[in-house]
Amino acid sequence: MREELIARVTEEAEYIAETGATVRDAAKVFHFSKSTVHKDVTERLFYIDKTLYKAVRKVLRKNLDERHLRGGNATREKYLKEKGQNR
Repeated sequence: MREELIARVTEEAEYIAETGATVRDAAKVFHFSKSTVHKDVTERLFYIDKTLYKAVRKVLRKNLDERHLRGGNATREKYLKEKGQNR
């Protein structure tokens, strides 16, 4: 693997592991697509650093388990905001 690719994958993975960020958040920070970041941390990272891979996998699992909660809260906030503007 190319050195710059290894550096990119490692940097993205460390960011996700340290902050608990979602793939979407990491993609915004590093200016790559969600697909690229996801492939980096779920496939390429395994061959680069297995310990970091396990840490990132744990964060991604947590984010997946909480996804429906974040979506529900976003919808709730949207309707509360709309209700406040209609008064």
